[in-house]
Amino acid sequence: MSEAKLDKNDLTQGPILKKLFLYFLPIAAGALFQQLYNAVDAIVVGRFVGTEALASVGGSPSILIQLLLGFFISLSGGCAVIIAQFFGAKDEKKVKASVSTSLIFCLIVGAVLSVVVCIFAPGVLKLLKTPADTLEGAIVYTRIYYAGCIFMLLFNMGSGILRAVGDSRKPFVYLMVSCAMNIVLDLIFVIVFHLGVAGVAWATTIAQAISCILVILDLFRRKEYYRLDLKEFSFHGTILKKMLGIGIPSGIQSAMYGISNMLLQIGVNSLGTVVVASWSMSGKIDGVYWSLINSFGVAVMNFVAQNYGAGKKERIRECTKTSLTYSLIGTALLSIVLLVVAKPLLHIFTADAAVVETTNKVIWYFVPTYVTWTVIEVLSGILRGKGDAVKPTAIVAGGVCVLRIIWIFTVFYFVPTLFVLSMAYPVSWVVTDVALLIYYFRSTRKERRNLLPIE
Repeated sequence: MSEAKLDKNDLTQGPILKKLFLYFLPIAAGALFQQLYNAVDAIVVGRFVGTEALASVGGSPSILIQLLLGFFISLSGGCAVIIAQFFGAKDEKKVKASVSTSLIFCLIVGAVLSVVVCIFAPGVLKLLKTPADTLEGAIVYTRIYYAGCIFMLLFNMGSGILRAVGDSRKPFVYLMVSCAMNIVLDLIFVIVFHLGVAGVAWATTIAQAISCILVILDLFRRKEYYRLDLKEFSFHGTILKKMLGIGIPSGIQSAMYGISNMLLQIGVNSLGTVVVASWSMSGKIDGVYWSLINSFGVAVMNFVAQNYGAGKKERIRECTKTSLTYSLIGTALLSIVLLVVAKPLLHIFTADAAVVETTNKVIWYFVPTYVTWTVIEVLSGILRGKGDAVKPTAIVAGGVCVLRIIWIFTVFYFVPTLFVLSMAYPVSWVVTDVALLIYYFRSTRKERRNLLPIE
């Protein structure tokens, strides 16, 4: 590996704030661009197909996508942590083995997931009490989306590999190409060919396939030692076990989000099609925050993982202080902006006045409390980067997911209003903040005595 390339991708050297910020920027830009094409999806469907189609795409199918794909994408994040730790430790042999193992795992999982969801989608969507006027569209969208999920999984794994070795720029470029293709295909399939919900789904699937091909070709063309080489392509069970040790807890946490949100979606569905469309629409507006904070969590996780592999405890502590400080300031500023611009932006998505008013209410319920989620995202990323996934997952799953489920069957059951349903989120975030902060300070006190080497 050349010295220039090492300086560029090695996160264990150089000024922490500058390195973290430059590493974070492409991840954030890619996530924002993805939010843009998700917003275009909603605009195209809402404007050219109708409110029912908007609910079909953004209601129950989005929850099902979050549940299953979210699990496996989070699981792939565990693979990236191990690769980043080996990269930080300069263990070339294990980096190579980790890359091939993670991609083989993705191929198998993606194929199985596609078949299972396509078969069981109708039954699951009915179980979620999807409104009758949106059920047919929801089934079509879910089946087409999952038919191409293997591309999404491979793209996320390939991007995770590149980020693990310090390259966050190339995944952004490939995602930008995919997003642009998605927007163009949305317009062609829906406006020109009048394919409706199916057109939006096919546009997404084709765009994901393109991004997948680009990132895999990149890994084959790399000159560094972690490039893909079919002659050395092999599966290593011991490395997969290590990856799953971090990835499964993260996947379970994501699945718990999906399950709790699925139950919340049942509550949303019970309030009617306007609320379903509004709930979906609110995600298109505040998705800016979620994309940025999730990107920051990924950046912090990989930054810490490389430094953990290199045994640099003091650098990890400084990263913790820096990341918490700047993420909280950024969240507060962004929250103010979202509250100011939300309602004017909603008129771009839909001409339905009832949907606009209801969505604006939902945004005001959520956005002022986003600072509480920021702490959870950043601390979770730091702990996972050090290989500590099980206990933080238990804390977040209990505080966020279980508490929401209890809320649905108690508070919302007796007071079934949109406000009460929305409060399940901020209440659970505050409780989880307290528990996670207590665990973090206790674990760091113990950790200061020793930093285990990567085996």
